[in-house]
Amino acid sequence: MKRLRVGLALLGALLVVPVPVSAATPAYQVRDGVTQPVHSLADAIRETVWVDTGLDLDADGAGDRVAADIIRPATTARVPVIMEASPYYQSAGRGNEGETKTYSGGLPVRFPLFYDNYFVPRGYAVVLVDFSGTNRSRGCLDTGGRGEVASGTAVIDWLNGRRPGYSSVTGTQAVSASWSTGNVGMIGKSWDGTVAQGVAATGVAGLKTIVPIAAISSWYDWFRSDGVSYRGFGTPTGLASGFENTNARSRCGTVRTEMTNGAPSNGDYTPMWQQRDFVRNASKVKASVFAVHGSADLNVKTLQYGQWWDALPAATPRKLWLSQTAHVDPFDFRRAEWVRTLNRWFDRWLLDVPNGIENEPQAAIERRPDVWGNYAKWPPAGTGLQTFYPAAAGLGTTPGSGTASFVDDGRGTPSSWVSGASSRVQYSTGVLGSDLRIAGTSSVTVSVSSSTPTAHLTAYLVDYGSAVVRSGEGIRTLSTESCWGENRTGDDACYRDTEATSGTVDAQVVARGWADLANYASLSSPRTITPGTSYTMTFRLSTADHIVPAGHRLALVIGGTDSSMIATPSQLPRLTVNLAGTSVRVPLEGVLGSPSSEPATASRVSAGVAGALN
Repeated sequence: MKRLRVGLALLGALLVVPVPVSAATPAYQVRDGVTQPVHSLADAIRETVWVDTGLDLDADGAGDRVAADIIRPATTARVPVIMEASPYYQSAGRGNEGETKTYSGGLPVRFPLFYDNYFVPRGYAVVLVDFSGTNRSRGCLDTGGRGEVASGTAVIDWLNGRRPGYSSVTGTQAVSASWSTGNVGMIGKSWDGTVAQGVAATGVAGLKTIVPIAAISSWYDWFRSDGVSYRGFGTPTGLASGFENTNARSRCGTVRTEMTNGAPSNGDYTPMWQQRDFVRNASKVKASVFAVHGSADLNVKTLQYGQWWDALPAATPRKLWLSQTAHVDPFDFRRAEWVRTLNRWFDRWLLDVPNGIENEPQAAIERRPDVWGNYAKWPPAGTGLQTFYPAAAGLGTTPGSGTASFVDDGRGTPSSWVSGASSRVQYSTGVLGSDLRIAGTSSVTVSVSSSTPTAHLTAYLVDYGSAVVRSGEGIRTLSTESCWGENRTGDDACYRDTEATSGTVDAQVVARGWADLANYASLSSPRTITPGTSYTMTFRLSTADHIVPAGHRLALVIGGTDSSMIATPSQLPRLTVNLAGTSVRVPLEGVLGSPSSEPATASRVSAGVAGALN
């Protein structure tokens, strides 16, 4: 109870002002601009409703129904919904402690994460949806496809009275959502946040906000990078197979075949990938967006939030948190501030509480472990693309000349290349005379010839200079706990605390990208590479917000196979870079410092590795 009081005391308390949502008993109360706990979680109503998606992907002759587990306050007033859809509720679990759903007597008991414990007493319903083909849902798990997106849109439609729901997976007893205001906010990390973006990109009415955390905006860019396959990320079919339920395993062969055929190993961009590219439909988004990502996330790479952010309608209310962590939930790297901010965000967009959060700084960026900067707009005003060229004198603003060669030995890694391996080329600015802020998505254009018919490329932007940064995943889990909401039998609100892990590095990879030279002209149709012929290819680097401090250097590293991330070509080549046709475009807010002939070296590098998607 002491831990619970400490957690809830963060919101403060002076004067309670009731704000009704209908003529019925008020569903929530506001104090100091945020909703307060006024309902008992022990009295909350718990139920499961199966919603028909309108699809029959498992070909059983009946509409695919997805299971929506619901917990809502015992009030006669209508309430808004915080919704998370996931494939993980009976497999990997959710959160740092891997919580799964539990049931008793057919009713849901444990709702993973703190959302129910914290928000139901404040007048929200929490709805956790099993993806199509997982846990208690019917249908097929199609990895970012129609069934997955419909798992979210169908439930939102039901909450707004536009689609039928039932009391059982095959029965005919209809259930209405008469208790719902129809206002829905979707939240989730990784795959769960991904479906929130996919649902938002349909423009479905009733979805008022999404909170995607380390989320995928294009499934092609999770499995592939400009024509080259990521090492260890598998295929859409393989990913789905780990989370399908028994019905899906037995009935979804056609869906699996379609995914397998649509994801060729050569890295081509196919119609299947296009269907799973939510960026192309971001113009349809009507919801506000609160995006969270880790700058060191090599699982769901930062390009995913960058391209999504850029594609949203200009008028979209939005907020961004960018941490130094890898694939980590903000509940585990900035817990108290996260809960406070999320409370205000949902209050604003689901209950229309006039708390002004949309007028506050748009972006919060972690500059050092647990040290954050707030920025009015992201990318910052005045940011523009500046082109840099590699040359014999280093990285500058004048095109270079001549060539530089190296052998792709298939063993390159970020640490070896940044610290001086010979199997790459590197070009550095001089010592910067002032800070240089990179804010946005960079791209590199490489003019290169290969000694073999196969060639893969890697490019890094590197900040050379000493810095203290989060290390590894960025957090360490402690033995102590803190509580965030009301405990209930079978579902407590207490979670193990964390702290930042940190260390001093001499260099940081700021942005990185990978490509297959065979896709120099098209991602959907590779071309034959003639050994000795020069080809020009432009490919994307990851999105970043990074300040290269005065006294540091900014460098461009070009290599072949990054063995930590991408597949090795069938024949390892010698690559020759034509400097006159090679450049990097960087979104900058700042001025390049004075040049220096001093060499750039580093003995330690900040580099992560890809992990599981969840």
